[in-house]
Amino acid sequence: MSNDGVNVGRRRFLVAATSVVGAAGAVGAAVPFVGSWFPSAKAKAAGAPVKINIAKVEPGQQMIAEWRGQPVFIVRRTEEILSNLKKVEGQLADPNSAQSDQPENAKNEYRSIKPEILVLVGLCTHLGCSPTFRPEVAPVDLGKDWVGGYFCPCHGSHYDLAGRVYKSQPAPLNLPVPPYQYLDDSTILVGVAEGEA
Repeated sequence: MSNDGVNVGRRRFLVAATSVVGAAGAVGAAVPFVGSWFPSAKAKAAGAPVKINIAKVEPGQQMIAEWRGQPVFIVRRTEEILSNLKKVEGQLADPNSAQSDQPENAKNEYRSIKPEILVLVGLCTHLGCSPTFRPEVAPVDLGKDWVGGYFCPCHGSHYDLAGRVYKSQPAPLNLPVPPYQYLDDSTILVGVAEGEA
């Protein structure tokens, strides 16, 4: 003990203990703050690629999957559907999909890797409604020239069965083709284009 009655050992202990508690508090506050900079597991999963088994999709039928919170339309096209694509080219706003969103491996007349399998993001390019699958030919409500496609019930946009929009429609662009690849004959991976890791 010193002459003025101050216990130096006790003072050192209290300073050290206060410093340790303060540092622990700073680390405790910093961990959640730094952790908030990284996306959550839910956010990571929402953007992750999705494996889809297409084996049960019958010719002329569609299945709907989900990727990034968006519907993905997968259609197994028949020979009739494929031949009808040529018939409507003169009625389409962008028949060659020059203005549309699609990966390089789907930049062809079918807008797909394999002609018989169509993969589209199922959101109308006008205001984001989900178009309905209308594969029937010449239904009463769509007219005698209808050879199958998609009809957007919100504002009436029409698309063919390659997702290409007809002329003079509210939708400005063809339906987007997401990046995808085949893992085998019956499984596709949506979210990663061919050649990407």
